[in-house]
Amino acid sequence: MISPAFAQAQGAGGGDVFVSLLPLVLIFIVFYFLLIRPQQQKMKQHRAMLDALKKGDQVLTGGGIFGKVTRIDPDGTVMVEIAQGVVVKVAKGTISDVLTKPAPAAPEGAAPSGPQPGSGGLLSRFFKRS
Repeated sequence: MISPAFAQAQGAGGGDVFVSLLPLVLIFIVFYFLLIRPQQQKMKQHRAMLDALKKGDQVLTGGGIFGKVTRIDPDGTVMVEIAQGVVVKVAKGTISDVLTKPAPAAPEGAAPSGPQPGSGGLLSRFFKRS
């Protein structure tokens, strides 16, 4: 019926399937660590940023509009004041960044903290303007 030589040839071909799939598995692993995993972490950070959003935060929308959060609705929308008296309703997911709040104004007569303009730093000593 079936010769022993033909049966042996079929058995030897089974190992080639694993060897031929190995490069595909390695490519998937590389893609996971270089593309998929970092993107998932970025989405997780963005979700956490949106969950921590509160009234008074300065935000940047996906359309490039800067504004201040005036109200957060439970339906996933945010009221953002983009100018004095101009409030727009945006989807919470379109907020791309929460900007840092401005530092509170120093009381009058108090010495300002931090470097002053023109006071110079390490690089300004080397690159002085005439």
